[in-house]
This record gives sequence, C-alpha cells and structure tokens, in this order.
Amino acid sequence: MRFIKSSVLSLIILCIPLSLSAASKNGFDLTNSLIPADQILQGGPPRDGIPSIDKPKFVAARSANFLKPGDRVIGVTYNGESRAYPINILNWHEIVNDSIRGKAVSVTYCPLCGTGLVYEGSVNGRALTLGVSGLLYNSDVLLYDRETQTLWSQILSKAINGPLSGQKLTMISSSQTSWAKWLKQHPNTKVLSTDTGFNRDYTRSPYGNYDNNTETYFPVNAQSRQYHPKERVMGITINGKHKAYPFAELAKLGTTRFQDQFQGKQLTLEIDVPNRDGKILDANGKPIDLVNGFWFAWYAFHPDTTVFKAGQ
Repeated sequence: MRFIKSSVLSLIILCIPLSLSAASKNGFDLTNSLIPADQILQGGPPRDGIPSIDKPKFVAARSANFLKPGDRVIGVTYNGESRAYPINILNWHEIVNDSIRGKAVSVTYCPLCGTGLVYEGSVNGRALTLGVSGLLYNSDVLLYDRETQTLWSQILSKAINGPLSGQKLTMISSSQTSWAKWLKQHPNTKVLSTDTGFNRDYTRSPYGNYDNNTETYFPVNAQSRQYHPKERVMGITINGKHKAYPFAELAKLGTTRFQDQFQGKQLTLEIDVPNRDGKILDANGKPIDLVNGFWFAWYAFHPDTTVFKAGQ
C-alpha cells in the first residue's frame, strides 16, 4: 500500500463523503464481513488507486539491467517456467495478474507487511482477476477480485467479505530473495519489465526506509516487542496452529538445513539467512505454505503464535 505523506493524506480524508459508514468503504459493503468493519481501514488511495499490472511484459535475464544484485524479487517456478517479479515494481503496483504457459497466476505484495504471496488465478474453477481494494486489515492489503467483488485478506489467503466469503486462495510456492541468488539458481528466468504502461520511477521506493525503521503506519490488533517490528520471519500454519521462524534466531544456528517438529509433523527447513529466504518441507519433501514477512504483521494476525528459538 503506497505511503502517502500526511498533507496529502489529510486532503484525501477531507474529500471522503461524510455519509461514508463503517459498513461501506471504497465501495465495498462490509455489513457481513468476517472481520469487524471498524477494523478494516482505508489506506488512502481509492479502489484501484494503486493499479495492478494486468498485461505484464517480460525481458530475458540478460536484459534486466535495471536490477542490482541485492535487489529483492519474488521468484516463481510454475508450469515449467521461472519468472522474477522485482519488489521495486511491486512496491508501486502490489499485484501482477499473469499467465505462465496458459496457467493464470496472481503475484501479490504488501509493502507495509513485506509479504509476497503467489496464488493460482482461480478458485474452485472460477477465474479471478485481483485488484487493490485500497483497504487494509492489520496493515495488510485487502485484495479484491473484479469478477465477484469479494475482498480477500492477503496474509490469511482467505475471502473475508462478499460472494466467496470464507473460501481460500491456493498458494503457489515462491521465493522472496535477492536478484543475484534467483539468477544464479534460474539463469533462464524471465523478468517482469519496467515497461508496465504506467509512469512510475522504479529506481526509488515510495516508502523510503520503511523496511528498516520501527514505524508502522496503521494500527494493528496485537503488538509484540519481542523482535524488531520489521524483523523478517517465515510463518506457517498447521492444524490451525501457527509458528514463526525469525531470521534473527535462524542466524544463530550456523547451518542452512535443519529438522524441526510442529503439530506432530516432521519438518525440514532449508534457510538462506543472508537473503532472508527459505522453504519448509514436510516429511515427503513437499513445500509447506509459508508467509515470509515482517514480524509485526505475522504477530498481528497470529498473537498466539509459537516462536522458534535457537538452542531450545
């Protein structure tokens, strides 16, 4: 969700009609929301004020000279093809509705929570095109689909309001890592082009040093001082229970692979501490759905989370 300076934000707030009720925000009727309407906040821009990229263009890795080795990307290998989506672009658009060899996918990123999640482009066989609602829950972007006007929580991967309320998006395994690492692992990757059709300066972030400071722009339901708010964690949910693996703890292990148990499940973690990236595999070697994002965001959604501690 693009940060808007206070003077501009004040102007937007003044322009909101006084008749706007808590049950109607950015044109979405929240009367039957699974989340209390007063906890759904307006981020500033209107619906689609942050425009998704619906006709993405790609370049070969050798032509991606706009990327530096340390720039972060969301990397996906799906249907036999690898693609990289630069965070520098996603900071301005938050959603890329794409098709990889005929399979629809939606790449989503919330700059406020540092969460990049990729989904199949359909639910129960119904094709969905995602957009940015301009609404937030626990500082996390609420997506919406243009086909049914349903609102979706990104971190929960769940519809919280509308005709598809209660249904889940299907996550596709992805990696949030450095461009250098992704390129080394996937030299034939395609890269989302800066030729997006929009006039944006993709060489700078609209959020300044937000990723490193202690600020959070919007209130959340629960807070913890156990770690820096922007400490990056990998979070998983098994049998309705939650566990976070902070990279501050993983860094103490001195290894790139280790075993853990949670909810009676044997897990293998493959971690890359320098790039704040990793994956968690089940006993069959299958990747488990995980959220790679800021500690404050994971805790806001899951205050009862278990936390991995090195040496315990």
